[in-house]
Amino acid sequence: MRVSDKAFRRLVDEALALVPEEFRPYLDGVPVLVEDWPPETLLEDLGLPVDETLYGLYSGPALTEGVQVSGDLPPRITIYRGPLLEDCESEADLRREIATTVLHEVAHHFGIGEARLEELGWN
Repeated sequence: MRVSDKAFRRLVDEALALVPEEFRPYLDGVPVLVEDWPPETLLEDLGLPVDETLYGLYSGPALTEGVQVSGDLPPRITIYRGPLLEDCESEADLRREIATTVLHEVAHHFGIGEARLEELGWN
């Protein structure tokens, strides 16, 4: 699937708009970056099997971890454009998968782990 960088970013912004208003202030200062592909070293570090892909990543301390310690990297969300475009067949699929990915990573910012997200159907 092909989508311009600008159109892809617009879909990411649409997904961020799905975050309920009362939670948005907690995302102030958390950049949402779009990169083409996750680095191979990251995939290796995460132990991701070769038949799986990574659409997004939350890095940094979650809100539930308390105040940042000096030297901690600030929180950020990265959305990987290449895998999403490769796996989605239509704009509707892409919109849905971007929304799921963005909200999944936002959940990590709020301290919700993978096991709970899987229970909720956000894996």
